[in-house]
Amino acid sequence: MVKQLDPPTELVVDRRRVKRRTASASEAIHEKHEVVDQRKVERRRQIDPTTCERDYSEPEVDFMKAMDDYKRRSGRQFPTWSEVLEVLHSMGYRKVAEPTDISL
Repeated sequence: MVKQLDPPTELVVDRRRVKRRTASASEAIHEKHEVVDQRKVERRRQIDPTTCERDYSEPEVDFMKAMDDYKRRSGRQFPTWSEVLEVLHSMGYRKVAEPTDISL
């Protein structure tokens, strides 16, 4: 006589360990193109289309590089004004004069 076991009360399926299909040549080529496309997207992210046609002064370029570095290290695409002020302070900027109007 065979003894029957009770069925489990909960079934868990983990598909992360199992590759559901084998990679064919066309899929391998597609994956290669994805890597190339991803590099192009990365390159596009580094270029700000609103600022392409202007020559920047040395301090402006330094500030943009510092902000870009901060955003990459922190993982924050849109830093808060407090974070922008932290970047300015880290660059050595301090308030030493009275505020003036910005000429537009």
